[in-house]
This record gives sequence, C-alpha cells and structure tokens, in this order.
Amino acid sequence: MTDHTKEINRRRTFAIISHPDAGKTTLTEKFLLYGGAINLAGSVKGKATARHAVSDWMEIEKERGISVTSSVLQFEYDGFCINILDTPGHQDFSEDTYRTLMAADSAVMVIDASKGVEAQTRKLFKVCAMRHIPIFTFINKMDRDANDTFDLLDEVEKELGIATCPVNWPIGSGKGFRGVYDRDGNKVVTYSDTEKGTKEGISKEISLDNREELSEAIGQEAMDKLLEELELLDGAGAEFDLEEVRSGDLTPVFFGSALTNFGVEIFLQHFLQMATTPLPRKADIGLLAPTEHEFSAFVFKIQANMNKAHRDRIAFMRICSGKYDAAMEVRHVQSGRVMRLSQPQQIMADERKILSEAYAGDIIGVFDPGLFSIGDTLCMPKENFQYEGIPTFAPEHFARVRQMDTMKRKQFIKGISQIAQEGAIQVFQELAGGMEEIIVGVVGVLQFEVLKYRLENEYRVDIALEQLPYEYIRWIENKEEVDVLRLQGTSDMKKIQDLKGNPLLLFVNEWSIRMTCDRNKDLVLSEFGKG
Repeated sequence: MTDHTKEINRRRTFAIISHPDAGKTTLTEKFLLYGGAINLAGSVKGKATARHAVSDWMEIEKERGISVTSSVLQFEYDGFCINILDTPGHQDFSEDTYRTLMAADSAVMVIDASKGVEAQTRKLFKVCAMRHIPIFTFINKMDRDANDTFDLLDEVEKELGIATCPVNWPIGSGKGFRGVYDRDGNKVVTYSDTEKGTKEGISKEISLDNREELSEAIGQEAMDKLLEELELLDGAGAEFDLEEVRSGDLTPVFFGSALTNFGVEIFLQHFLQMATTPLPRKADIGLLAPTEHEFSAFVFKIQANMNKAHRDRIAFMRICSGKYDAAMEVRHVQSGRVMRLSQPQQIMADERKILSEAYAGDIIGVFDPGLFSIGDTLCMPKENFQYEGIPTFAPEHFARVRQMDTMKRKQFIKGISQIAQEGAIQVFQELAGGMEEIIVGVVGVLQFEVLKYRLENEYRVDIALEQLPYEYIRWIENKEEVDVLRLQGTSDMKKIQDLKGNPLLLFVNEWSIRMTCDRNKDLVLSEFGKG
C-alpha cells in the first residue's frame, strides 16, 4: 500500500445536517474538543461573551446566532483524519447546504429529542437520499425531557422512509436521564452531568447482567423500564447491516447530549468504524476511484471576503482522487488554463494554515482570482474530464435592487456580482436591457437581509430592495430553437436573463406557466438551471 493510499484511507469526510437549534454547532465543537483542535468549547448561546462558536465566523452570524455559511473543519482523532463540513441549519440557506452535501461522503443528522423530525431535516434528508449518502443519526438533548424513544424512531422511519437501528438506547430523559445502554457491548454507560465545555465527565460502565450494581447506579425503576424496552426492541428493531448503512437504506441511531458532552465520543468512535473511506465520483469518463487516479477535484463553494484585512475570494474544493502537492500544476477544465493553485489552505473556521499537501477526501480553499465557478473541475494537465455539475436550485423570492448613491455604481456591480458567484443569490436583468435593472432571486428571504448587510459592510454600498410578486422561475431548455423576445406569455410573466445571458421567465401564478406552454407549443421549460 503506497503512502498516499494509506493517507486517503484514513480520511472521513462528512456533513452535519439538522433543523435550526437541534444542537449541531455544539456537537461540532465537542468533536473538535476530542480531536484537541480547541481547548474550550464556546457555548453558542453565550453571546454576551466574545467566545462565539468556532464554526460561525461571519459578523451577521455572530449577531444572530445562526450559521449562514458552511465552514470546513479538519482534525485528527484516533488515527483518523476527519473533515467536517458544517452546514447552515437555517432553511433560507439551504442551497449552500445542498452544495456542501455534494462534497461529503456521509451525513450526520442531528435531531432534537423533544421535537423529532422537523421541516428542514426532511428537506436535507431528501438530498442525501437522492445521492444515496449514508446517514448517521444523533438524537440530541437527552438531558431535557424527550419524546418516547420508540416514537422518535418510528417518526424517523415514517417521515424519512429509512429503516433505523439503535446502536445504543437511552435510559430516561431530562432530570431522569441516567445514561445509555450499549447494545453491542451489553453494558450500561451511566450519565453524570459534566461541566459544560469540559471533556471528561465521570461515566461508569456496568454490565447489564450485573443487576445489583446496575440497580444501585440507575435505580430499580429505571432498570425495570430499560429491561422491558430492550425486550420490545429485540422484537421490533431492524438488524444492523453495514452494507445497508453504506447504501443509505439504514441509519444507525445514537442518543446523547452534546451540551453536557454525554454520548458524543461513543458516537464518534462508532461512526469512524462504520463510515466509508473517500468514495469514487462520477465524471464524464466514468467513476473515478480516489486511490487509483491522480489528483482531481471539484469546486463546491466560493466565499468572498473571509478575511476583513484582505478583500479576497476563496474557492473551496473537494479533492476527489490522488494527492495534491502545492508545487504541482493543475488544469482548470472549464477555462482550459494550466496553473498553480494560489495559497492552498485548510481553514479552521476563520483561521487558516497554508498547505503543502492534501489527499482525496480533504477540502482545500484556494485563492480565486475570479476564475472559478461552482461545479468546476480541476485535474492533472495531461487530462481533460469533468465531474457531474451541481444543480442550481430555483429561487422562490425576487426583489428589484437599486443602489442609493449613483456614484457608487462600480462597487455595487462588483459586490453584487461577487456575492452571486458564491451562489447565495442569483442575479438577473431585463432580457433586452443591460445592468440597468437588477433583479435578485433567493431561496429564502433572509438572504435579502444578508445581501443588504454584506453590500453595506464589505462594499460600502447602500441599497433599496423592492420585493416583487413573482414566485416561479423557469429556465428555457431549448433557447436556440425559440425566439424568446416574441414568446406569447401571460400578463403576469416577465422575461429576464441571468449573468451568462441565458433567458428565463418569471411568473406570479403557477397556472401561467401551463398557459404559456400551451400558447408556445415548441417551448420547453425547466425548473433547474444546469450546474
């Protein structure tokens, strides 16, 4: 086994998904704590202190306590090199999450034990299912009153259509939370309320067969209830099958409390044994295996102005195969340019370290001179292939944007174009006009607020936003075959184009889409833009 095969095989790259407030950021911090990447976890809630969560770095996130962008965190634990892609939980930033999931090999789904499966979890889960990503479930906040465990599992199965297999089983919840039963080891791990942010709690392991000690530790009532539940579980739960987990048909379920740090390390250890090494990726020349192919990567995210001191743009790429060496030249397939990647770095929230090498499974950030777009492929100079594109999701809210000071036109166009290249907003203009009228489309309305905030703070441009009534957007699939300017539409239809000159149609009502298609027999409309 070559050195670089060994390096690739010890990598685990996963995304953490959840509904807002399920405790995802806290869980991420505890992982970093175990890897020694940070010494003290900063509680996200403590906004009065200056210690914000490590993975939330943008100013607006610190003010609102929500994750707006996906950060990438890397740490070592027990011989593994782990890349965590932390995704925004807020639904208005779901597009960023969809793209991040393209760069992950598996997903950890965090569920609040008192709320069960929530709307955002469903949406993200669908993306995982679409890609057959293995999903691991961590049911969090057991230190608070939780729903019935069987009901929680039942809900995951019904709502998400995936079989569940509990790896451990909770004993009580809230004030009555006593620990978890480890099914594989036939033992109980007792819970003690650890001091928040510290690594070690005092937990004890007791064999299930040692009834006397167990009853003493957790109480007779809790023990009787546990034995009763385990009997039911053995008759009801799915058998553990690693193949099914890896094909995304079965989710292993764990219980714990990220805030008090109970059950987190147990989860991490099991996860690392079950999760796969970096997976092959689909390109136009077939499936490419990480260990059998030289360096290749694709861009899944672009982020401008990560560093206040330097107005920079970082393109994040997932290395799909081989080894990256900072001295090597690579081909940017879309432009055909052969180049050295500038300032390759790994980013620990807002701290960066310049890299000399990285391997398949790793996520690296490189300085972007305005060349990269989301979905671009990089490979060795002698090769020329492309990875599958990342779909563009249809925005659901639209607004006309004007800058208040006409003298700042240049900064305005620059700012809005750069933010659009990151993929958080989509920018359109009148079909026949220039950049006179700018229309912005977003997946969630909170994006408008972020746009306004960023233009003011990063580009010093004040804007006025006028929300438009349009709710539906369609790409024209066969634009070469139809005369877009002469299309017979409805009174609530607007013709626009994106920054690449592709024509699109906006509608207020859904029935107008059907009517427009009826009036223009040769017109083919699509809900997705090609990535």
